[in-house]
Parts: sequence; structure tokens; C-alpha cells
Amino acid sequence: MKLPFRIVLLLLLSIAVSNCKQEPKKEKTSEDNLETIEPDKILVFTKTAGWRHKSIEKGVATLKELGAMENFEITHTEDSLEFNSENLKNYKLVIFLSTTLDVLGLEQEQAFEGFIDAGGNFMGIHAACDTEYEWSWYGKLVGAYFDSHPNDPNVREAKMQVLDKDHPSTSHLEDTWVRADEWYNYKEINPNIKVLINLDESSYEGGTNGENHPIAWYQEIGASRIFYTGGGHTKESFDEPAFKAHLLGGITYCLGR
Repeated sequence: MKLPFRIVLLLLLSIAVSNCKQEPKKEKTSEDNLETIEPDKILVFTKTAGWRHKSIEKGVATLKELGAMENFEITHTEDSLEFNSENLKNYKLVIFLSTTLDVLGLEQEQAFEGFIDAGGNFMGIHAACDTEYEWSWYGKLVGAYFDSHPNDPNVREAKMQVLDKDHPSTSHLEDTWVRADEWYNYKEINPNIKVLINLDESSYEGGTNGENHPIAWYQEIGASRIFYTGGGHTKESFDEPAFKAHLLGGITYCLGR
């Protein structure tokens, strides 16, 4: 049976209109944008030649969790041979997480110095300052060396004075931050560091630095950004929301975000 011409025409027009319809354009969200941005690559180094902290593995896991949330990629190693000029070119930031004593050979030290000279960034967590005592360049980079800490117990609650709340690592904190950790005393403190948080020695026993007792700081060396925090002795530290935000802020600063 032949359909009238007018009906055929209407059918053709309706098909054409239907084919021309498009799904409304979906606006990109910030999550979509994150997926399209190449993640910053970070090398986390945890080699120990002295005391080994039981919190290291938890710390690495926490950094990986933060990376998954904030679009940076963590590579974890304890192999000092990873410190060569060709490999270090792959990373924007190197983190020493509770390293201890002599962890790099002469060639690796030279490669790391070249990384910093080329604008690479560095972050130290807790025992990063208990590392490379015979390498004065590193001592100036990390900002100070470990001297001692209280004993019996070595972990105790203390108050910290937040001196600079404009930095990403401290912007979420109140003027006074109270938490438990193993509080280091420091020696050979680099006068060029900019102190973010000062430890209040009147709030606990065992401090030897006096009224000026830095516990977190940053500095810039050429084009490189350097951050250090003294927290992170305990596994529990890496479950604390405020401390995790503190770490993330340090990473954010070092990456120049």
C-alpha cells in the first residue's frame, strides 16, 4: 500500500530532526581536568643504615594515598643507585622519609646535588635529619641535624606554636597545635631556614634548643623548594588528619602548586 506523499514527507522530516538532535554538552569538572593532567612524579627514599622506624611503611602508604587524591605519582625505593642523573630527571620532588645515617655513595651524592642545582625539590620527614652527617651540603639542604630526643617515654604530647599560617603546610592549623610525637632536638641549624612551627619546650620535658626550637621549616635554594617536618615517628602520625594535611601542604609547596 502506497502512503500519501504528505505523510512520507512528514516521516522523512521527523527522522532528519531526530538524527540532528545531540546530547547536551557535558561541562568538564575539576576531576575531569585532573585526569587529563600528567601527574607530578615523586621519588620517596627510605633507606636506613642506622635506626629503622617502624612507621616507614605506613608513611609510604599514606603518601601514595595522598598522591592518588591529588594527582602526584609516588615511586618508593631503598636503592641508592636510583640516585643517578638520568633517573632523577624523571622526578620533580625527592622525599627522604626517616632515612638514617650514610645512605648515599659519592657518585649518588653528586647526582643528587646536580638534581637540586637543576631546580629539583626536596622534602624531609622526621629522621631525614638523622642522615649524612659527614656531607655538609646535605645538612644545609635538610636544614639541621638530629642531636637528641627525650627518653622514657620518647613519644610524648607537646604544644607547637604555628608562626606562619600563610604556608600550605600550616594554613589549616590553629595558632597552637597539640599532638604526640618523638620530639627531636637539633644541631647545626641552617640560619637560612624559614621557621613555620616552633616547639614549646615548656609544654614537655626533654627539649634542649630553648625558646627557638624549630620543628617544621622551609627554604629556597636557587630554583629549588625545600621543606622539612620533624613529625612522623609513630605509625599513628600518618592517620592524623591534621598531620596528613601538613604533609600534603609540604608537598604542594615543593611542587610549586
